[in-house]
Amino acid sequence: MMKQLLIPMLGLSVLTVAGCGTLGSAQPSAQVQRYGTITGLKSEKTAYYKDLHAKPWPGVIKRLKECNFRNYSIYLKEIDGKLFLFSYFEYAGKDFKADCEKMAADPETRRWWQETDPCQIPFPAAAAKKKIWDGMDEVFHIE
Repeated sequence: MMKQLLIPMLGLSVLTVAGCGTLGSAQPSAQVQRYGTITGLKSEKTAYYKDLHAKPWPGVIKRLKECNFRNYSIYLKEIDGKLFLFSYFEYAGKDFKADCEKMAADPETRRWWQETDPCQIPFPAAAAKKKIWDGMDEVFHIE
């Protein structure tokens, strides 16, 4: 089951959450849906990106929680000299599309994405949709 995230991934850039791309399949676990996304990171922006996320803006974190995003993590990995960001989050709400639209309408979140988006390098499939993050399919999970 493919889901389309209507807002960018925050950096979350969820997340973006700034034009999130097509997210991979989310597998419901009770009422929680899990998502994994990926994008590239510009090497010259690595320190800035890490600094932003070391001190995330309180309003952005508040909005994520209000929009039912939980257990959100972003990981950085270098592969063959290129940097990649992997995000994982859980969605615990009832209307993903509406919550994503609510997040995208938030002025502070939009300013956050203006900071994080220029740090990232979308994959071609995401870029073709004017998105930053590309979804991944979950192939294994254990609780």
